[in-house]
Amino acid sequence: MPTIARLLTYLPTTDAAQSLATALIDARLIACANIGAQVTSLYTWEGTREETPEVQLWLKTRSDLAPDVMAKIEPLHPYDCPLIALDEITVNQAYADWVNAQTR
Repeated sequence: MPTIARLLTYLPTTDAAQSLATALIDARLIACANIGAQVTSLYTWEGTREETPEVQLWLKTRSDLAPDVMAKIEPLHPYDCPLIALDEITVNQAYADWVNAQTR
């Protein structure tokens, strides 16, 4: 079975997620993006406890493009220290073929 790369990041708003996803799709670095529902993130930042609403952004691309996608996300992301998580997932052949056709 074929594999593709799946990346995850969190953004402060749906608009920010759409903007980032659009830039990556327009650059043909990803085949698709899924913007998830709002979540509440709890963390400590610069010594202060935070509770922040965020949206999940899932991105799918070819495995060989994952480093390029990660490199492109960092300067476009509104956070100083964004999470950019990467894993590989097994997918059906038709979906893998579509991802390959949509990316450069």
